[in-house]
Amino acid sequence: MTTSVLSGGAVHHGLPAHEVVLLLETDAHRGLGEREAGERLARYGPNTLPPAKGAGLLVRILRQFHHPLIYVLMAAGVITAVLAEYVDSAVTFGVVLINAVVGFIQESKAEAALEGLRSMAHTRATVIRGGHRRAVAAEDLVPKIWCCWRRATRCPPTCG
Repeated sequence: MTTSVLSGGAVHHGLPAHEVVLLLETDAHRGLGEREAGERLARYGPNTLPPAKGAGLLVRILRQFHHPLIYVLMAAGVITAVLAEYVDSAVTFGVVLINAVVGFIQESKAEAALEGLRSMAHTRATVIRGGHRRAVAAEDLVPKIWCCWRRATRCPPTCG
């Protein structure tokens, strides 16, 4: 578990509340103003992780052949070809190829479904802006913001 540390080495939870408010450069009752929140958002950017870089097309295709059973089938296909059993060899390589195509299609569909789920999951946080509680998207959270907590709520990254 990591702990956020403020400048000077002090840990957030180890300081009195009034000192944390001063270090966050905010107001405990009014929070950030819309203008200040907008400036911080422009300065620091959205509160998002960079998208994960997926494997390229060639790597995804080659991964379909990286399995011990596929190695055995390819070896069997080579051995039957060396023994001049071309029909058996062609059938064996055909099975390997069909397996690779089906695996590639299934992997592509699974990645698309996972991306769809990722786009549906939106975390929101309750913050104090201009003296009022407001729900904002986690992407719009800025450093040194004042978040409100209730039991059983998830913690967006910037608030923790």
